[in-house]
Amino acid sequence: MAVLCRVNLSKMAASTFKALLNYIDGEWCTSGATEFLNVVNPATAQVLAKVPLSPKSDVEVATSAAATAFQGWRRVPPTERVQYLFKLKFLLEEHLEELAQTITWECGKTLAESKGELERAIENVEVACGIPMLMQGYNLEDIARGIDEMMIRQPVGVIAIIAPFNFPGMIPFWFLPYAIACGNTCIIKPSEKVPLTLQKVFELLEKTGLPKGVVNLVNGAKEVVDAILEHPTIRAVSFVGSSPVAQYVYGKAASFGKRVQCQGGAKNPIIVLPDADMEMTTRIAADSAFGCAGQRCLAASVAVTVGEARERFTNAIAQAAETRIVGYGLDEKVQMGPVITSQSQARIEQLIQQGTDEGATVLVDGRNTKISGYEQGNFIRPTILENVSPKSELARTEIFGPVLGLMHLETIEEAIALVNSGQWGNMACLFTSSGAAARQFRYEAEAGNIGINIGVAAPMAFFPFSGWKDSFYGDLHGQGRDAVEFFTQTKVVVERWPKNWSRQF
Repeated sequence: MAVLCRVNLSKMAASTFKALLNYIDGEWCTSGATEFLNVVNPATAQVLAKVPLSPKSDVEVATSAAATAFQGWRRVPPTERVQYLFKLKFLLEEHLEELAQTITWECGKTLAESKGELERAIENVEVACGIPMLMQGYNLEDIARGIDEMMIRQPVGVIAIIAPFNFPGMIPFWFLPYAIACGNTCIIKPSEKVPLTLQKVFELLEKTGLPKGVVNLVNGAKEVVDAILEHPTIRAVSFVGSSPVAQYVYGKAASFGKRVQCQGGAKNPIIVLPDADMEMTTRIAADSAFGCAGQRCLAASVAVTVGEARERFTNAIAQAAETRIVGYGLDEKVQMGPVITSQSQARIEQLIQQGTDEGATVLVDGRNTKISGYEQGNFIRPTILENVSPKSELARTEIFGPVLGLMHLETIEEAIALVNSGQWGNMACLFTSSGAAARQFRYEAEAGNIGINIGVAAPMAFFPFSGWKDSFYGDLHGQGRDAVEFFTQTKVVVERWPKNWSRQF
């Protein structure tokens, strides 16, 4: 493995990035890749870096380093392991501004959205610092006369994280701090579309003084993913991405005997009742549908008005969409940035057309958007499709862009039935001033994350990021206690110590 001199990525301007490095066994190193992809700023079309498509051999080297490091790391007391996380928390806070700028450069979201993402990452580090309590087992004396029994938690071993493009600074932290706090070592594969953020994060991880091999970074695409899924030493895999890929990762990893958690796609509905505070509802719904350009797994993609809410909400949300300021995310006035690639832009615009072909009306059309000074950017303005049929293909398709479909029903029972009829189950939200309606919705809606007068029901770090149906494959989710359960394996010990026993040699 050829090792290059270490570089301070945080002091390099975006325009000076060239071929990115992997981080293996405590060293920045060149990949064995023969192919590279451009990392492109989605607002400016500027090439920021070239990311290597690492071969399977790079995963082998990283796994070997992680397996070696595990033997020592698992023996480090939890109280000592979390000291590295305390250092990481302060480093993330100290470098939050430059990390946020990097997210905006490569991902396109506004600077405020990037900062919010990092604050959520830091929350997970803070929660994982409680591992000395979260990782505790339990015991019972005298399960039979003179016999005691206890359950203890031990680390799983080498784990892998396959991260998505839409939250390069947050989603790896649903897993990473818990994994290493529990005594595991890990390998992270960032999205090849947005690898710069984790380059900077790993520079900070390096500054914490973590032992070599505890954390490793391998850039790449499908070859790296398949190598992770097939490697016998990697015991667990955490993934976030689209449902088709989540299903692939889950199935293949499980077939190789790994424990797996795979967060997939969504088609998140919000229900608006006539008694909702319409001003608040409109503001929150617009932020949910159009925040991060709709590229988040908790973005509202369908708004269902019930009864008399139809006219008031439709007019209000249309105005909110028309007046939302779109542009380059580093401009503090901008409220929404571009989508990630030109291919995504074309796909979203095609889906808007498909909606009209299926009978929907374009109430606000965001296609063919050009932003002055950023004409090459992948911009789509907020779009609203009215009268979307629940039976249409569009109603079942995850658009992953700033497009909100409107439907109308007469009762909350019909609305809940519509929520439960879909294949997805990531999030569902209700807007109302009725406690009875809220309880009914909370109780009956089949989704893993429920919002009541909340547009993005994103759990705090000490709760699991839930998901049902085709939105999640696995049993234990990211964050909080679920993460601790996932990254530990239980061992039950039954002991007898007779008083008159003497050791025989």
